[in-house]
Amino acid sequence: MGNLFSPEKVQATLDMLKNEFLFGIWETLYATVLATLFAIIIGLPLGVLIVVGDKDGILPLPKWLMSAINFIINILRSIPFVILVVMLVPFTRFIIGKSYGTVASIVPLVIAAFPFVARLVESSLRELNPNVIEMAQSMGASPMQIIVKVMIPESIPSLISNFTIAITTILGYTAMSGIVGGGGLGKIAINYGRDRFNYLAMLVAVILLVVLVQAFQSLGTHLATKSDKRLK
Repeated sequence: MGNLFSPEKVQATLDMLKNEFLFGIWETLYATVLATLFAIIIGLPLGVLIVVGDKDGILPLPKWLMSAINFIINILRSIPFVILVVMLVPFTRFIIGKSYGTVASIVPLVIAAFPFVARLVESSLRELNPNVIEMAQSMGASPMQIIVKVMIPESIPSLISNFTIAITTILGYTAMSGIVGGGGLGKIAINYGRDRFNYLAMLVAVILLVVLVQAFQSLGTHLATKSDKRLK
């Protein structure tokens, strides 16, 4: 503990707070928000498709197609993120032009996150009262109208709560991406904390990550509560 707070470690950490941590926070937020946005853009339609395309859904799809979608999602979800990043190095280099850095880390973040988001969307939509859908069908609404005007609006509070889970999970992934060249607080914790044996810098990086998680969680909980018509 004495070595942790030695004058040299404290001074080095203070210098990093001035020169590195603010930019590290920005890189972490940049990668997290963009990756979450793209993951939702891909995962939301997939989650809807899984629910409405089910054999008991409002728009049943061929069994082979549903099996293929579920298989791909399950495979991607089962691969540990660090391994997925390494596997995607050639693909990331093809898309971005390089396989390291904050921008490059967004590619594996999105691929790791969109299957997770799809499952969260599926969970939210399956919580919906089936009587609401049946009522819309009895009024002659088309499947697309039911999806856009009934299922998604009625599931907004649950979707916001689940998207909050997604963004905090992706935030954790950004920290892990520092091991393989990603930017942000994870890079600081690895490069300055582990590699230079400055565990005080690593501790500060972890504390900042916890603060960001708490901020996202509080904002998500607030938005979910405000959007819940049952609480009004």
